[in-house]
Amino acid sequence: MSQRLSGKTALVTGSTSNIGRSVAQLFAAEGAHVIVSGRDQARGAAVVAGIRDQGGRADFIRADLDGSSKASKELADAATEKLGGRLGILVNNVGVYPPASTLTADDDMFDLVYGVNVKAPFFLTQAVAPVMAQQGGGTIINLGSWVARLGLPVGALYASTKGAMETLTRAWSAEFAALGIRVNAVSPGVIRTPDLPPGKEFPGEALMLGTPAGQAGHPDAIASAALYLASDEAAFVHGTVIDVDGGRVGVAVSAAA
Repeated sequence: MSQRLSGKTALVTGSTSNIGRSVAQLFAAEGAHVIVSGRDQARGAAVVAGIRDQGGRADFIRADLDGSSKASKELADAATEKLGGRLGILVNNVGVYPPASTLTADDDMFDLVYGVNVKAPFFLTQAVAPVMAQQGGGTIINLGSWVARLGLPVGALYASTKGAMETLTRAWSAEFAALGIRVNAVSPGVIRTPDLPPGKEFPGEALMLGTPAGQAGHPDAIASAALYLASDEAAFVHGTVIDVDGGRVGVAVSAAA
């Protein structure tokens, strides 16, 4: 590895599986001291052990980011302490997808999805930004989604939260620029979890028909984009949402797509 994040520190939320795990593993491989965070202690410990086995630095902090400012601040404080008072990179990855349509969602479902997907990263950013400012700056990377910009007949509640995160990316970029904090986002396309059993059918594959990629992506593709945004190579990149979606939003290669 090129050690593009050598000497840096990072907190990656929702990093016990899938995209967050790939981000944490790649950041550590590139030299960062990474805080792995999530609700599952066993899975978190496994991610940390894997990183350490490869010679990387990582620690796990359990957190249930329910949308309360208290939960977000507690994680920010614990991560900052574990990292020796330095927190240079925040990846707001944690999120939930509701098993409900607009016609079936109730108050509890709405509050849960907005609590985890919007309020939690909002208050975590609120807690982390002053720490970054005190050390001269930092980088915040949000996770959006292709469904924020391509309307589908399902998932309206989830799509609206990801639209909010992409909007916050631009707003925070303007708000925190004077503090030396860069804010950008990655918008993943359909991503197949590597945890599925071999041969297990992934229904999301159908959503990639008619795209240049022609198939779902791997979490490592999102991690690579996040690494670029976290690195000094992206010093001139501000308020940008990078689509890593196999061309799903912007390109159709067949008339039937």
